[in-house]
Formats: sequence, structure tokens, C-alpha cells
Amino acid sequence: MSDPRVSDDDLVPEEVEGYHVTEKKTIAEYTQLDAEDESLAKWKASLGLSTGKLYPVKAGDNRKVVVIEMGLEFPGQPNLKPIRINLEENVNQQLQFNIKEKSVYQLVIKFRVQHEIITGLKYLHSIKRGGIRVEKVDEPLGSYAPNTVDNPYYERKFPEVEAPSGILARGNYSAVSKFIDDDQTSHLTLPWSFAITK
Repeated sequence: MSDPRVSDDDLVPEEVEGYHVTEKKTIAEYTQLDAEDESLAKWKASLGLSTGKLYPVKAGDNRKVVVIEMGLEFPGQPNLKPIRINLEENVNQQLQFNIKEKSVYQLVIKFRVQHEIITGLKYLHSIKRGGIRVEKVDEPLGSYAPNTVDNPYYERKFPEVEAPSGILARGNYSAVSKFIDDDQTSHLTLPWSFAITK
């Protein structure tokens, strides 16, 4: 059953003209691939291939991307407590919070990659008020190798944003976030809501 808060085009990633998804390879295949190619060796090193013991995966956990935590930080505003939502075990929780008008916030996402390399990971979200979309984000996150014991998660901080203010901006908003890769595999779709308060 589809979510009534999301229209068909709300969480569809933008197409990049001329970009073609390459064939999936295993970690071992990537490690062996063109070992003499210096630029490819740098790319593999940037992914963290062969740099440590893989982070342990729970038995039966087939997820490739595990979103551990999403949150909002309020840089330079010590009077506002950060909002942190643990998603590793319970993604079915009701997510609701308040944002003070005119506060400057920054979305922070922590996630783990397991089993295989993920290429072209993107974060999408659509925010609506009264059924009308007021914001759509399509943010490339990059390509990632599975996490290691020494590097148990990746963290991505988004640019700072100022919350809207005024009587017309205050009120309730609904949103849906989605993590998708360049194979169009959806790793997590997460509905949430918030209110802009005085």
C-alpha cells in the first residue's frame, strides 16, 4: 500500500544525462580490478577497500544500508538541544519533533554499509504542508564500501538551513525521507513530521 503523503514524483531521484550504472561487482572483484591503474587504486582507497576487519553483521540482517541515526543539530545555538532519532533497530516508530522558528539547523545522518559496495547513494526527502509540497531535497551521498570495526559508520552533515518564521510558517509539516542507490534500490523510506513553533 502506498503512503498517501507521497505522490509518484516526490521521491524519484533526478536523472543525470549520460550516466549509466555499471555492472555490480563483489568486494573481492573490486580489490583485484586493474591493480596497476593508479587512479582506480586511489578510488578504491577512498572507498576504504581492504583497510580492516569488516564490521560484524547480525545473523539474518540482509540490509545493505542501515540508517543508524538521523538528527538535527543547532550549530552556535547552545540553548537548543540537538534532536537525535535512533533508527538502527526501530524504523517503525512515530517520528515527530518541534523546530523553533528562525533557528538554524543542520541535518546529520549516520549510516552503515554492509555486505557489498554501495554506489551512488542518495538521500531524498519531500516536505509538505496541507498536502502541498514546500521542499524537495535530492542530495547525493556518494559510494561506500562496507564499514569496518575501525570505522563502524559513515556520517554526513548537510548544509545549515534557517527555519521559516512568521504566522504563515508556523504549524505542522509532514515529510518522507528515502535512501536510494544508483541501482534504484530503496534502502529505507521513512515518514516523519514536525512543527515550526514560536
